[in-house]
Amino acid sequence: MAKGNLIFEYNKCKGCSLCVSVCPVKILELNKTSVNVKGYNPVNCKEIEKCIACGSCAIMCPDSVIKVEKLDE
Repeated sequence: MAKGNLIFEYNKCKGCSLCVSVCPVKILELNKTSVNVKGYNPVNCKEIEKCIACGSCAIMCPDSVIKVEKLDE
């Protein structure tokens, strides 16, 4: 199975949680201890080693906050 890395533009995130809801491996969450420049709790990856680089989060994000990189195994 593919492995992935996620790059977030935290200050563009508006905390809508759409990416969280579509992640098949359930590794995304809103960071309740941090606030970005817009005043929102941004998305955070809690277990990047479980990322399968499916791209669902990036496709679902309405603000293009997430970039998915596939890593060679």
